[in-house]
Amino acid sequence: MTAESTVPSPGAQPWDRGLPPVSVLPSRTAGGFRFPLRRPPARPASPLSLLTTDLLAALVGAVALDGAAQRPLPVAALLSGALLLRPHSVRPVPGVLDELPVVCGRIAVAWLGLAALLAALDPQRALSARTLLAGWGLHAAAACAGRAVVHWRRRTVLLRRPSTALVIGPAATAQRVAAALLRHPRCGVRPVGVVSEHPENGGGLPVLTSGEQVERALVQNGVRVVLTVDPAVRTRQGPLLRALTESGCTVWEVDADSPAYEVREQLAGFAVRRLRLGSRRRTSAGKRLLDVVVSGALLVPVSPLLLLCAVVLRLTDGPGVVFRQERIGKDGRPFTLLKFRTLRPIDEREAATRWSVAGERRMSPFCRFLRQTSLDELLQLWNVFRGDMSLVGPRPERPYFVTQFSRAYPGYAARHRMQTGITGLAQINGLRGDTSIEDRARFDNAYIDNWSLWQDVCIMLRTAAALVRSTGS
Repeated sequence: MTAESTVPSPGAQPWDRGLPPVSVLPSRTAGGFRFPLRRPPARPASPLSLLTTDLLAALVGAVALDGAAQRPLPVAALLSGALLLRPHSVRPVPGVLDELPVVCGRIAVAWLGLAALLAALDPQRALSARTLLAGWGLHAAAACAGRAVVHWRRRTVLLRRPSTALVIGPAATAQRVAAALLRHPRCGVRPVGVVSEHPENGGGLPVLTSGEQVERALVQNGVRVVLTVDPAVRTRQGPLLRALTESGCTVWEVDADSPAYEVREQLAGFAVRRLRLGSRRRTSAGKRLLDVVVSGALLVPVSPLLLLCAVVLRLTDGPGVVFRQERIGKDGRPFTLLKFRTLRPIDEREAATRWSVAGERRMSPFCRFLRQTSLDELLQLWNVFRGDMSLVGPRPERPYFVTQFSRAYPGYAARHRMQTGITGLAQINGLRGDTSIEDRARFDNAYIDNWSLWQDVCIMLRTAAALVRSTGS
């Protein structure tokens, strides 16, 4: 085992310490957080009111068309444009002036498209410039007026019933951000507490330092928003943020020290961006389908290569070609991983607890070749096909090391919330073999937090390209 696997991380938080020896998941009971209710995420504002407003504005714009009642095609085209071109703002309650360029621009696109359609169908019925300008003006004015009413109503409701929030980070910075939000109630967020490891005197909101206090604040105040005010919070307090996300909270990262210049999102003058740490992308039928199709397609052409490797390994290194080893998979479930045996362990303890065999003199030249080219891992395609693993995901580890690393490295246990894989984001960034466990956990969690099917495809392509220069493990 590497030296770093036995040294506790200095950045570990109170809620990261004390993991039971058998715990491999940052569940709601990990580190003192026992959020009893898995609340559904807060519902965003219904788009129905804006949709109705856009449709009515399209009908108002159609008045500029001569004989609109007898020309259903142009009216239908405008209504379709209102549906397809309606802008979707990521801000909770944007202002109509913020949307003005986008709304007017997209309405102009809808009218230009309508004019082109009519001219192509019947040049005699093409829209004149005057009609086009009048229709666009009526449509844009009606849309902006309607949206202004909807946004005003939403801001009024939010001012009366703001979203309660917790602010996480260094106490002084968190109190400063909380005070700014309380001075600007129009932002619609009302902090009720600060979560910090080291409370500081000086007044302000209550400082929560234990899992029980956070849980109590979450339930009693109906907290739905979490604000992090330090870049290190996402890494050092990942288990806490994920537990809060699973309980239905929306997590925002606040830049407390830089002004909100040229950013789409701001809160009381602070630049903010949303962190997506929840389980909405944790599973995917598309990911499983990709695993089955690709692994099944690869098993057929590589079967002769697997047979050749097995025969050569049997002739040069004796019986026992296939090596079976228990690994920890998704949700802490053990499974049997398959690979070609490249080193015969002295006993079961060595197999379970020895960290790296790189440079081992007992390894034959052919076995060394298998490891350097990663051909010994090809049997794991069968694990993927069976559903034990995925093609892409955090690499599975032995139970002994999972226990050790979960205690020493914040965020390591969280890797097991997704299916483990043959390759992953950490591996294509050079984190194979005897490399930093802390870095692996960070890359693996970043992969899970930002998972997409296209990212899996990219990682597989980069893995295939890197095989020719692999150094093995």
